[in-house]
Amino acid sequence: MAELDVDLGHIIPSSLLPTLWAKLVVGFVSLICFARSYDGEFVFDDSEAIVNNKDLQADTPLGDLWHHDFWGSKLSSNTSHKSYRPLTVLTFRINYYLSGGFHPVGFHVVNILLHCGISVLMVDVFSVVFGGLQYTSKGRRLNLAPRASLLAALLFAVHPVHTECVAGVVGRADLLCALFFVLSFLGYCKAFKESNKEGTCSSTFWVLLSILLGAVAMLCKEQGITVLGLNAIFDILVKGKLNILEIVQKVLHKDKALENAGVLRNAGLRFRMLLLTAGGAATLYVRWTIMGTGPPAFTEVDNPASFADSMLVRAINYNYYYSLNAWLLLCPWWLCFDWSMGCIPLIKSVSDWRIIALAALWFCLIGLICQALCSEDSHKRRILTLGLGFLVIPFLPACNLFFRVGFVVAERVLYLPSVGYCMLLTFGFTALSRHTKKKKLIAAVILGILFINMLRCMIRSGEWRNEEQLFRSALSVCPLNAKVHYNVGKNLADKGNQTAAIRYYREAVRPDFAAAWMNLGIVQNSLKRFEAAEQSYRTAIKHRRKYPDCYYNLGRLYADLNRHVDALNAWRNATALKPEHSLAWNNMIILLDNTGNLAQAEAVGREALEVIPDDHSLMFSLANVLGKSQKYKESEALFLKAIKANPNAASYHGNLAVLYHRWGQLVLAKKHYEISLHLDPTASGTKENYGLLRRKLEQMQKKDI
Repeated sequence: MAELDVDLGHIIPSSLLPTLWAKLVVGFVSLICFARSYDGEFVFDDSEAIVNNKDLQADTPLGDLWHHDFWGSKLSSNTSHKSYRPLTVLTFRINYYLSGGFHPVGFHVVNILLHCGISVLMVDVFSVVFGGLQYTSKGRRLNLAPRASLLAALLFAVHPVHTECVAGVVGRADLLCALFFVLSFLGYCKAFKESNKEGTCSSTFWVLLSILLGAVAMLCKEQGITVLGLNAIFDILVKGKLNILEIVQKVLHKDKALENAGVLRNAGLRFRMLLLTAGGAATLYVRWTIMGTGPPAFTEVDNPASFADSMLVRAINYNYYYSLNAWLLLCPWWLCFDWSMGCIPLIKSVSDWRIIALAALWFCLIGLICQALCSEDSHKRRILTLGLGFLVIPFLPACNLFFRVGFVVAERVLYLPSVGYCMLLTFGFTALSRHTKKKKLIAAVILGILFINMLRCMIRSGEWRNEEQLFRSALSVCPLNAKVHYNVGKNLADKGNQTAAIRYYREAVRPDFAAAWMNLGIVQNSLKRFEAAEQSYRTAIKHRRKYPDCYYNLGRLYADLNRHVDALNAWRNATALKPEHSLAWNNMIILLDNTGNLAQAEAVGREALEVIPDDHSLMFSLANVLGKSQKYKESEALFLKAIKANPNAASYHGNLAVLYHRWGQLVLAKKHYEISLHLDPTASGTKENYGLLRRKLEQMQKKDI
């Protein structure tokens, strides 16, 4: 067997080689890189997945997590993206409970600690990969595995492409998935150690545990299931030392000696493959059943290449996306929170110079694959095989080959593939060191890469601390991205700068970007440009017919214009598309109540509570209607139920006091007026009603005397 004549001693000091010290160094370095994001705000997708997600709150039954998607919508809903990650949402809920609400510090700290823990585990993963790596110097044989493992783990810990997963709270899905993915791989490796010590039963336990951990990884994020494929590759090609090239040659030459290949006749290997196949199939079947057996629906703006009519155009652009992902691993300097909506124009002709990127990608991949298959050096074959396995297999769910995905490029999906990149890069440095005498120069290059990546991580973590910095940082990277301009405009609108917001919204609007048209309409409505706002809403609905939030905002516009019938129709459309749209239901009840249609308001309120039985705001609105209809007992029951769900709502106590006041239960009215004023001393209506009640009680006392 040929040996790799490399010298990592110039790169990694021997004093850092003990495993405990290596893990401490890796953990500390990863902490430094991303610590700056600990006190950041909830940004971008955090709002929908966390702040607006009712699954995090205590009044939502825990069981609902298993029937809802990552964003809190029912999986059976037409608007669901089918992203089933209940264990990730459960950790958000625990965060919410422990921090007493939506305080982002606790959420960010957990993400940072998760990345530190995964980086530490990478020392063990890379030890498996580089195990047995040796070189001979001056007659001495040295073990390079610990040093190579430490270098690869450091490269992983400081990679800037991880910033989105660590600094963005929703990135926890990728972190948890990676954690259990790595544990599953290490558990599968453990099976081989135990089989040598204690026999088949113990090794079977570790294989089954590995499958279970793979299923847990999938419940954190979908790509977690791919670890079973990686385990199979590890078992067949690395542990079994199956030489695919040799088999292909024998098949081509009809060599009967193939029948006697020891690996193919290994009963233990066949049994493990059976367990992996059965476990993977069962997990996918359950996942598919829970999802509702229907794929998620995406629009052309989410992934334009997948909607191209020509198969050739689709293939070229998919491969160009792969090359962009590879470039983000190689040079993670141009990072953006979103790469869709015009950020990456489609390649429509083979004369497009970007075709060069595809050729470069496949030239490198084919070269690495050939090296992995043809090398006589078992350690080299092992490292290249696992490096390519970690690089490619976790990326497969995002490659568009098996199903359409809802993005063009997403930095978060590179968290696990970056493991393979770090393996290959470390191996590349060792190979380069073998063929040059300038080992100190190589050491300087490696240290330079580590330092620059650490600096980039800290800068990028700062950009993720609030939305204004995050969105503006994207303008220089993706100036053609409509969503970037849209988010900058939305951020300005939220801060009250409507005029500047319109400028960015106009940069964002394009025929197929419904969200930008809707938000342009919201700003136009706030500036009382009602005709323009209606036209913007109508344009949004034209390009996204199933758009409940746009129907809701259109209804608000009609209500402001006293077009009550149109408002009710718009809100009814919103609830038809999204039955759990509480705001649309509430607005219908309130509008009907205010216009004196109490019977119709009561019917709508009861219908709404059948759909969303635990919504305290709907209970409150219906209770008001019932009180005006003199159905005091039923109204009281709903008020008390709403107060139990939200005891600190001053208006709930105030309106219950009004009900008691009308009903003649003055002592109870006095009690709830006082609670309401304690919660909100500035409520003028409650003060006035309380004053009337007190005068009435004083008059009654005088009469009694």
